[in-house]
Amino acid sequence: MRALRSLIISAGLLCPFGLSAEPFPVEITHRYGTAHIPEEPKNIVSLSFIGHDFLLSLGIIPQALRKWYGPHPYGVWPWAQEALGDGTPVVMWGEINIEQIATLKPDLIVGQWSGMSASDYALLSQIAPTIAPQEDWGDYGAPWADMLRTLGLATGRQELAEAHISRIEGRFEAIREAHPEWQGASAVVVWSGSTGAYTQGDIRGRFMAELGFQEPEGLEDIGIFDSLYKIIPEEVTAPIDADALIWIDAGNNVERLNTLPLRHTMRAYKEGREIYLGLDTTAAMSHSSPLSIEYTLDALVPLLEASMDGDPHTEVATSRAAGILPEITP
Repeated sequence: MRALRSLIISAGLLCPFGLSAEPFPVEITHRYGTAHIPEEPKNIVSLSFIGHDFLLSLGIIPQALRKWYGPHPYGVWPWAQEALGDGTPVVMWGEINIEQIATLKPDLIVGQWSGMSASDYALLSQIAPTIAPQEDWGDYGAPWADMLRTLGLATGRQELAEAHISRIEGRFEAIREAHPEWQGASAVVVWSGSTGAYTQGDIRGRFMAELGFQEPEGLEDIGIFDSLYKIIPEEVTAPIDADALIWIDAGNNVERLNTLPLRHTMRAYKEGREIYLGLDTTAAMSHSSPLSIEYTLDALVPLLEASMDGDPHTEVATSRAAGILPEITP
């Protein structure tokens, strides 16, 4: 985190945050139209459930943010708390509250991961320039680098945004080079609460793709729910029986996992290729922001190394702690 702060400070010395690195006005096109930003915004309302992480990585404390979930003040998780510092943004919950936002009088509203509707946008854009999701990515499918670049352009911090992207992409590349055995192997991230799998169109599935993993065959064909998240019937195992099966926390649903009727038949179970991520790492992967990606990598890479070493007797630490390890005979 100190390295991150140094990066923010050094970029600030090159271009003080009171002055824009890029000329204004700026125009950003999105699914509902174009946001015209006449000058560097000072008061930013973040409607994206993960967007405040991205703003904080750019050295910006939002005027207000939309809290997703978790026990932390302001909805800011451990990896971003230093960047928040003593900031006290207004916290918004649940559906987009147009009246509340109007009272804040922001000069920019951002919502790339917000589920913003066309009617929401029509009202919000009367309050301030508003950035909705891109048409190509849908409500919750935008890649982290695209979201960061958009915010860098909107706030005049493109240089810092590109520095973050270069740093993070460099780490992904180094991990891929260090683990050639992962390249082309299959991996899937599954929510333990309802056996719902994230495709590589989702931010969690895309995270695994950046490590070199492929989506298991047949996952896209399940067709239940939507293109980003597939609910897997309990009698179907093939779409999640991957070389690395990553269960993410849903309020510690270990008992449910241990009673899934066909889990014991899966190769991932028999060969010790399951990983259980706790609450913080689950949230870090689910945010996939410049602040949380390296936090996720620090936790996940050693677990992948243990699960993918070819020895079913190698214990995956988080799976042992959660109590989901299979009984593997010598």
